[in-house]
Amino acid sequence: MTADRRDDLLVLLASALPLALLLLRERVIAGSAGFPLDDSWIHLHFARNLAEGAGFAYNPGVPVAGSTAPLWTLVLAAGARAAGASLVMAKTLGVAAALAAALVLRRAALAWGASPPAALVAAVGLAWSGPFAWGALSGMEVTLAALLVAAALLALARDQLVVTAVAGGLATLARPEAVVLLPLLALARRPTPRRLALFAAIVVAALLPFVAFCWATTGTPFPSTAAAKVEGGLLGRLIGLREPARVTWLERPLAFGLDWLTWLTRTHPLLPLALPAIVLVWRRRGRALGMVGLVLLAHPLAMAVLAPYRGPGFQEGRYSIHLLPLAFLMLGVANIAPARKSAPTRGDARAASLVRVVYLAVALVTLAPAADRYAWGVQNINAMQVHLGRWVDAHLPRSATLAVNDIGAIAYFSRRPVIDLMGLVTPEIRPYRRAGEAGVLRFVAERCPDFVIVFPTWFPEMTARRELLTPIYRVRLDRNEVSGGPEMVVYRLARCAV
Repeated sequence: MTADRRDDLLVLLASALPLALLLLRERVIAGSAGFPLDDSWIHLHFARNLAEGAGFAYNPGVPVAGSTAPLWTLVLAAGARAAGASLVMAKTLGVAAALAAALVLRRAALAWGASPPAALVAAVGLAWSGPFAWGALSGMEVTLAALLVAAALLALARDQLVVTAVAGGLATLARPEAVVLLPLLALARRPTPRRLALFAAIVVAALLPFVAFCWATTGTPFPSTAAAKVEGGLLGRLIGLREPARVTWLERPLAFGLDWLTWLTRTHPLLPLALPAIVLVWRRRGRALGMVGLVLLAHPLAMAVLAPYRGPGFQEGRYSIHLLPLAFLMLGVANIAPARKSAPTRGDARAASLVRVVYLAVALVTLAPAADRYAWGVQNINAMQVHLGRWVDAHLPRSATLAVNDIGAIAYFSRRPVIDLMGLVTPEIRPYRRAGEAGVLRFVAERCPDFVIVFPTWFPEMTARRELLTPIYRVRLDRNEVSGGPEMVVYRLARCAV
């Protein structure tokens, strides 16, 4: 067996450890397999409809750009077409993407000049990071996005412009925050007009079909999920959200920057060293990788200014996990040699080996709380949203229309038509939501669903109107870690007049 194949095998074997730990804690805490977020069921519901010929639609026959990760939805649809829509299929694809990302990262580190041991540790470090293991089993798009980012980094190392642009464009379709990486990839090598034009043409070709679909179904060049979730920033201004300039340009960037550092530290106490490592990489390996590394500084600022929604560390860092391969690449490549010009000594090698061992040892320690967070997420979603979806399927008429604020598992298991009160897949509610809860109530009165299923804490005034809403079933979590509220209630709509 060659050294290269041996190291690949070690990466795969090492990757099994965190996955096994998370699955074990899932069995102990949740009692059954599941997803740690309701959004995972949204992707799977879209994918099943697409695989069954109902189009890119949440309610069959009603196309809507309701996914900020359309590439992942398409991948799931292909999996559903081949093997059926299921939790196992989604998890298998997520794990496969995670394993591939670790393997590609090792090759990227070697291509950028890291030593074989440093490249191996970078790949294992990625696999042993809690958010990455969470992402592999979450049913979410994050490991696919990470794989595409790693592929772009490998292609850039080999100066393959077309592959770099394709991987970068597809990464943006898997996780829109990856758009911040695109200009840095374009400028990393000598930016001649021909290179820039070719890079831009490839990226536009990758993104344009989805942009056109968004425009046709939501009236904006971005998906309805973005318009529904954005809390301010420049995108917020475009859709009518106004906030003080100090919030946009000072307060939120500072808060997001701190959240970014906190998330990196929680992922691994030494991971924030990837930020100063950018300087070492620039000096030792040149401009190209150093330029791309700047995205680790730009990411929280871009999130804060362009389209803010929570912070970089929100829900295990689901909006940031795609950059973990780059962070580990920075650490691996920065460790290629001592700063002096003389050849590395035996002491240098021992010191480097010790640092790698310590890093991996600490990574093992951080996996335990990450596994518990994953397991409690699964428990919460299974006990509330999945349970309610199955309850609706068993107790409510097949023709019933549901107005809900968590559309994932309830729609997936019940297969009832839904009205999304948050606007993710019902973009027409957005003008009403600007009027607050009164606007939502007016929308419900106009659309007149048969049942309303919401967190009462999100709509206290509406759910207090007993002449309009009659509670018929409720679920309450004893320990709420990820759900939007501790209790969710099924209401029968008594009448439509407000």
